[in-house]
Amino acid sequence: MCTSRSMSAAALTLAALLSAGSSLQALAADVAKKVGASQVEPISGSSLKRVTLTQKAADRLDIKTAKIGVDSAGVMTAPYAALLYDVTGKTWVYTNPEPLAYVRHAVVVESIKGQHAFLKEGPPAGTSVVVIGVAELFGAESGLGK
Repeated sequence: MCTSRSMSAAALTLAALLSAGSSLQALAADVAKKVGASQVEPISGSSLKRVTLTQKAADRLDIKTAKIGVDSAGVMTAPYAALLYDVTGKTWVYTNPEPLAYVRHAVVVESIKGQHAFLKEGPPAGTSVVVIGVAELFGAESGLGK
């Protein structure tokens, strides 16, 4: 017999392990949603949504963040791992405005060198962005697996 707890653990483990397989991501997002590991709310006046995870979900996904920086020439930088490309080719990062809350933010990339993306536009320097768990947040936000 599957309990909510065992379903939740299975869903979050699956999501953490399967960042490459879109059909498996969809399944993981669907199961996670059914057991309440995340809450997705529309942001008023925007087409974006706020994803809020339970502490257990964030721990299981091993969510990690880093900060938007500025290089010596004054150009904003982001870790390359923070970038997410949607199906239209638009580039995003997930900001972390408060604990366990994540909001997608558009960025315009000027160039990529090594593990750093140099941005023409994006969130201000010092903003926390997700570097591990990006695909899983996008799956939760977009409702993959519905």
